[in-house]
Amino acid sequence: MLTECDAAAENGETIGAILRREGLYSSHLHDWRRARAEGGEASLSRKRGRPPLDPTVKAQRKEIDRLQRENAALKEKLRRSEIIQDAQKKLAELLAPLGMPTSGTDA
Repeated sequence: MLTECDAAAENGETIGAILRREGLYSSHLHDWRRARAEGGEASLSRKRGRPPLDPTVKAQRKEIDRLQRENAALKEKLRRSEIIQDAQKKLAELLAPLGMPTSGTDA
């Protein structure tokens, strides 16, 4: 990228067009030029960023994500069941004075 931008400046092209095309910012060029000046081309070729994940760690994260989704679904199911149970209790309380039999009692 630095070579292309340096050549563009000499040929009268705009560096801004190149940066937009590549989705970069001028600060990237500034940082790369500084690194090149301090350590030469070798400093630009070193790998940056996170190292790739170990396959076992990746599998564990995938399993954790699956379990978290399952846990959230079960919590929602439990919440709904508790709402239904509360509604059934209230209905039984309302029907008791009327002498209507409710399920689970001997009539």
